[in-house]
Amino acid sequence: MAAAKKHVEEVTEMSVEDKLKALFELQQVDSGIDRIKILRGELPLEVQDLEDEVEGLETRIKNFEKEISVLQESITKKNNEIVTSKGLIKKYQDQQNNVRNNREFDSISKEIEFQTLEIELSEKRKKEFSLQVDDKKAQIAESQKLLDERKGDLQNKKSELDEIISDTKKEEENLNKRTSEIQKIVEQRLVIAYQKIRTNARNGLAVVSVQRDACGGCFNKIPPQRQLDIRSHKKIIVCEYCGRILVDFGGEEQSEEK
Repeated sequence: MAAAKKHVEEVTEMSVEDKLKALFELQQVDSGIDRIKILRGELPLEVQDLEDEVEGLETRIKNFEKEISVLQESITKKNNEIVTSKGLIKKYQDQQNNVRNNREFDSISKEIEFQTLEIELSEKRKKEFSLQVDDKKAQIAESQKLLDERKGDLQNKKSELDEIISDTKKEEENLNKRTSEIQKIVEQRLVIAYQKIRTNARNGLAVVSVQRDACGGCFNKIPPQRQLDIRSHKKIIVCEYCGRILVDFGGEEQSEEK
């Protein structure tokens, strides 16, 4: 509790000039983090998209394999039905040799005819199932080929991203640490305002220096009296055009497109 109170007092005691310098440094540090993210470019998103695609292809192949398994079970079932029908036909044919009249003969003949039709229907269904199995296997082969390609792409992209992360990891950690340190010494309302401006600015610049009598963010001219106010460090002044916080320290390196 005492430490928190001391922190509030330290923040409150900061002069406007110190606050502006802290915000300007915070901007410089955050811009450094932005540059690292730009260096990574679209790689993180590309890696994520490839991971999603690989997962989708693997799921598709598993679904095809399940469908093939079901079809093969159906083929086995039809084979069993054919065996059963053939057995019944043999049985009925034996019974025809012992019939006592034409009515019994005709009745058994109808049973034989029915089982013959059942065999034909089962054979037809077997053929349909087999064609579906062949189609699923072709789709698996096509999906597997695409999956292998995407896995290769993913490995390359991951290696590229890992290399960039490895090269910039220490720098990014130091920058993030410094960001946290600065945010702790600046009052919360200013940090929130700064972050809001940064979010709305296309180039991530919330604090910009005056360059050639103009705003270093949007390049609109700043009146002489307003420039004097900025140099006096008596209050925080924002650009009336783009809303960025204006300071009189910094150089040309901060200038970017609006």
